[in-house]
Amino acid sequence: MNTPAHLLVNLALLGRRESPRHQLYILTGALLPDAPMFLFYFIEKILRNIPEHVIWSHDYYLEAWQNFFDCFNSLPFIIVGVLIAWKAHSQAGLFLGISMGFHVFADLPLHHDDGHRHFFPVSDWRFESPISYWDPQHYGHIVTGLEVVVVLVSALSVLRGTSSYLTKWFVGIVAISYFAFFGYALWVWV
Repeated sequence: MNTPAHLLVNLALLGRRESPRHQLYILTGALLPDAPMFLFYFIEKILRNIPEHVIWSHDYYLEAWQNFFDCFNSLPFIIVGVLIAWKAHSQAGLFLGISMGFHVFADLPLHHDDGHRHFFPVSDWRFESPISYWDPQHYGHIVTGLEVVVVLVSALSVLRGTSSYLTKWFVGIVAISYFAFFGYALWVWV
């Protein structure tokens, strides 16, 4: 799933009726597993000026980058974090960790050959799903269509379930960024 989709789905599942303060932890947890990817892309594209095809066919697969990505997508690390938050009676930590877990579980079946080692550092195993959220050779065109529907339903669910203008404003911004990403992707990759 694309990052904005994770934000809206996690907010719908975990926090549409929560206070904006708790929603912030949910949104942070939904964002953290993808955050290293943004840093990676910034370094590779902006600082190093590497061509797109090299970024995604070579540099993405370098061991150092993979280890960095996988730390933020590691179920063992997330479980330890949730247990620490639970033991410390930290609602913020629980919302953050559970949201990270939802992100990882949503991604697990949607990556064919670009998935993470979700049990890193305990195991180097990667699940290679027969479907992909983006790759048309692995039903990406179908999954993308379903993702759009899930995002719209999630956004509407959050909007209907909250009276917070801050939350409504944020959902609008995230929804716009979600659809703007498709425009960017078409411009860069097609």
